[in-house]
Parts: sequence; C-alpha cells; structure tokens
Amino acid sequence: MSFLWLLSEIRTPFFDKLMQLITYFGQEMMIITVICALYWCADKRFAYLLGFTYFTAGLGVQTLKITFRIPRPWILDPAFSAVDSALPAATGYSFPSGHTQGATALYFPLFLKLKSVYLKVLCILAFLLVGFSRMYLGCHTPKDVFVSMALTIAVSLVIWHFQDFLLDDSRYLKQIAAVLALLSLAVAAYALVLNNTGIIGTKYALDCCKASGAGLGFSIGWYEERTKLNFDTRTKTLFGQLFKLTAGLAAALVIKKSFPVFLGTSVLAKMAEYFILVLWVLVIYPYMFSRGSRGFKKHS
Repeated sequence: MSFLWLLSEIRTPFFDKLMQLITYFGQEMMIITVICALYWCADKRFAYLLGFTYFTAGLGVQTLKITFRIPRPWILDPAFSAVDSALPAATGYSFPSGHTQGATALYFPLFLKLKSVYLKVLCILAFLLVGFSRMYLGCHTPKDVFVSMALTIAVSLVIWHFQDFLLDDSRYLKQIAAVLALLSLAVAAYALVLNNTGIIGTKYALDCCKASGAGLGFSIGWYEERTKLNFDTRTKTLFGQLFKLTAGLAAALVIKKSFPVFLGTSVLAKMAEYFILVLWVLVIYPYMFSRGSRGFKKHS
C-alpha cells in the first residue's frame, strides 16, 4: 500500500485521464477486438495462439482471485481512495490484476512474434504501462500486477513453445479441446461451490464464471472450426475486410446487450452469454459470412 500512497500524491487531472486511457488497452473489449480483427481478417493461426493464451491465463487469474480473496486497496485501507473513473471496471477481488493479464496476454505474444526491435519495445511498454496504470489509478497493488504479469508470461511462453502441437497437429484436436473444456467447467464449478456455501458473494463468482464460459466457448469453437469449417480469412477487397470486421463486432455487441434482457444477469446466464459470444466469434459468424459470400458470388 505504501507504493499506492506514493502514487496518489502525484496524481493530477491530466495524468488521471492519461492513465485511464492507458488502462483501456488491457480491457476485455480491446483484447477481443484485436483477436477478432486477426481471426476474421488477417492471421487466424496467430489469433488462435492469442486465444489460447488469453483464455487459459484468464482462467488461472480468476481461480487465484476467488482462492485468495484479497480485497481492493480501498478496502484494505479505508483511508485510501482510487481514482473515481476507474471504479466501475474494478469488479471482483484485487489479486491478481485482470487488466494486466489481458494486456500481457495480447502484447507479450506480439513481442515474441514481431521482428522489429522498435515494435518489440512498444509491446513490452504496452503491458508494463497497463500494469502501472492499474496501480496509479489505485485499483491494484504491485503484488496484484506483477503476479498477474508473471503468470500470463509463463502461460504465454508454454503455449508459444508448444504452438506447433496446439495449432498445426490435427491428431489431438479432440483431446486438447476436451482438456480446455474440462478446465473451464472445473473453474466454474469451483466458483459456484464457493458461492453456494457463502464463502464468496455472487459478484465475485460472476467474473470467474464469465471466464469459464468464454474458455468453454473457445474450446468447442476451436474444435468445430478446425474440424468442420476451416474458413478462409481472405476477401477480395479491403472494403470487404472492413465490412466483415465491423458487421461481426456490431452483431457481437448486439448479442452482448440483448442477452441480459432475455436471460437476466445471474451467474449462469453470464456464463452462457460469454459462451455464446465466443462461439459467435469462432464459428457462427465465420460460417454465416462464408455462406453469404458464396451465395453472393453465385448471383454476381
């Protein structure tokens, strides 16, 4: 907490806004948008690698959150205050940092992939700055940030090392999908047991089950796309790619906004929402776009 108090003494309105902007680069919407752009339009293989890293590390971080149940800094020290603009996104427990996990899961694999030294430096700075922004805004302690960063880097390195096995070898698709699906279900079950026994509140189980729903959707969607769809990311024009990306993201936003209207906001409803959203990204939308493109070609 002493480091957070030190940072609070140098806060200014300008830096509050700057750090709030930087922290957006670790938020769920930013990460998913980048993965969608790569998956639908550019580099499906690398998007899968990012997905494995993001969802696996996310399950690990959420499990640690509900296991250690460390409160946010302003609860640990009631005299401490976070920056107001950061509070709405600061849900769940403090340890480890979810924003830092998201940013590291995106920018560290990019660091490994890119050849340019300058771009590599930018990638490292990106997730370091997101981690720093979480401390500056008062949402996380250094332990929250560095444990999240270390865990995600470790997961990323393992997946990077075994990427040929995960992404190119088709012999074990079913087994890999089954392991990730079972891991996702186990994390959800763990959260629900803790919630039902009163150890954690519903709001704390919510983030964990959202990650579980997304992980389950990724495992099934990845298997179905690899074995049955295998869609092509290419379109003939840049406009076609922009239209594909914009339409897909807009539809995903509609699904996300309308889902609570019909199914509510319970833990299981949120888990189902994220399950459907990831399936939309991986299978449903690529299938619809591929069918639509073939139909357009036949009539043109």
